Amino acid sequence: MRTPSLEARAAVLSPVVALLVVFAVGNVLVLACGQSPLSVFGALLDGTWGNPYGVGQVLFKTTPLVLTGLAVAIPFRAGFFNIGAEGQAVLGALATAIVGAFLPPGTPWIVAVGGSVGAGLVVGAAWGGIPGLLRARTGAHEVITSIMLNFIAFALANWLVATWLAMPETLHTAPVVQTARLARFSSFWDVFEGSALNVSFLLALAVAGATSWLLFRTPLGFRLRAVGANPRAAEYGGVSLPHMATLSMALGGACAGLVGTNFVLGYKTYYEDGFSGGIGFMGIAVALLGRNRPLGVVGAALLFGTLSQGTLVINALVPKEIVEVLQALVILAVLASSSEVRARLSRDAPRKGDA
Repeated sequence: MRTPSLEARAAVLSPVVALLVVFAVGNVLVLACGQSPLSVFGALLDGTWGNPYGVGQVLFKTTPLVLTGLAVAIPFRAGFFNIGAEGQAVLGALATAIVGAFLPPGTPWIVAVGGSVGAGLVVGAAWGGIPGLLRARTGAHEVITSIMLNFIAFALANWLVATWLAMPETLHTAPVVQTARLARFSSFWDVFEGSALNVSFLLALAVAGATSWLLFRTPLGFRLRAVGANPRAAEYGGVSLPHMATLSMALGGACAGLVGTNFVLGYKTYYEDGFSGGIGFMGIAVALLGRNRPLGVVGAALLFGTLSQGTLVINALVPKEIVEVLQALVILAVLASSSEVRARLSRDAPRKGDA
């Protein structure tokens, strides 16, 4: 049996070490609030994974985190940093809502859903591709341009909704047509009654699976990873760096643009100003914890989805800011533990010539 590589073992052990550190610090914070860590973490688990409604809400909150995590992970694999997932998600969701609302009421569901989801994907990809194109054409760093495009996206969406698209006396668009709405799990599985979990969760898992296949099973994925590993060697091998910059950022933006399927098509049925609530920025943390691997992103999104729902559960016992501190500690601990775990594994690895 082949021994896992150092990189593979480090990718597994680093998050585990980080979570152990965060759990230890969390115990100290809970004790400082005068509460028992056992009772607080027990209440968190019981309110999230201990009942069907909690599970449904965790998975509902996990869905957009998977997509924004992938929006960061794909460009990162190619050596680029997408900080613009928040703006890409906002404009993608708005496009989803506009198409879904203006379709004729009798539109077949496959056309209505496909058109609405496709609109979000295309707009997200276009908005995400702008920083990549600027990097390719002018050398402007994608971190700066994608951050600035977030503010432009917020202002543009706010202006469009407030000026043209809002329903009377509201800050949201008209509801999407009935055939464009995604079914909730509670409609065919009674145990999830009351939960907002909907079919978009399956879409997010499918996107994660497709991303894994793209990155690790296709020539395009090999070129993307080659650019991220060694740009000069990849260029010498015939890979176009400008093309990879634009393409990787556009693929990331496409993932972020699908966030609207969860909120617009599966939950509220309309776009509402401020719906994202920082979900795009949280995707950075998800990608870091998931080591920029699609399967890791899904696992990290589940953790952050649990913490997000857990905030509501334990707020009566400890301040909700404790969960926010724990989320920040997860990121710091992952970054700090990665080099330490890799160094220890390198010391423990057998050298050539050892018996």
